[in-house]
Amino acid sequence: MAIPGKVLLTEKEIKKKVRDLAKKVSFDYKREEVIMVGVLKGAFVFLSDLMRVVKFPVKVDFMAVKSYRGTETTGKAKILLDLREEIKGKNVLIVEDIVDTGITLNTVKKILEKRRPKTLKICALLDKRGRRREKVKLDYVGITIPNKYVVGYGLDFEDKYRNLPYVALLKDG
Repeated sequence: MAIPGKVLLTEKEIKKKVRDLAKKVSFDYKREEVIMVGVLKGAFVFLSDLMRVVKFPVKVDFMAVKSYRGTETTGKAKILLDLREEIKGKNVLIVEDIVDTGITLNTVKKILEKRRPKTLKICALLDKRGRRREKVKLDYVGITIPNKYVVGYGLDFEDKYRNLPYVALLKDG
C-alpha cells in the first residue's frame, strides 16, 4: 500500500510560495478581473488559497480532466467537466497544482485558446520537469520538484491524501 513519506514542502513553505505567486499575478493583472480556472480535482486547494490573497477581482470556474490511472499517465486527457463561464474577451488564469507530463495542461490550454480569451496564462504551484512529454509555457511557477510522485495539498494517490496540509513523497508502505 502506498503511503505518504518524506515531507517535501511544509505547510509554511507552501503558504509563503502561494503569497509570492499571488504578488506576481496581482502585479501583472493590476486590478483587472480574472477568471481563475481550476483543473480538478487537484488544483482546488491551491486555487482557493491563491484567490484569497490576490489583489484583483476574481471569478472562479473549473474543468475536470482525467489523464492518470494510479501513478501512471494514460497518455490522453479526457474532459469530464467543462467551464460554465463564457471566457471570450476575458482574462483567464489556468490554475494547476502540478505540471508533469504537460498532456493535461496542453489539452486544457488548446480548448480554452479556441474560445478567444483576452489573455490566457498558466499558474502552477509545482513543476515536475523531469516527466515532461509536451512542451508547455508556464507563466507563474511556485516550485520545481524532482521526478517523484507526490501527495498532499490537493495532490492524490487514488483519490487519497489530498487533505494533507503539506506535500510529501509517496512511498510503498
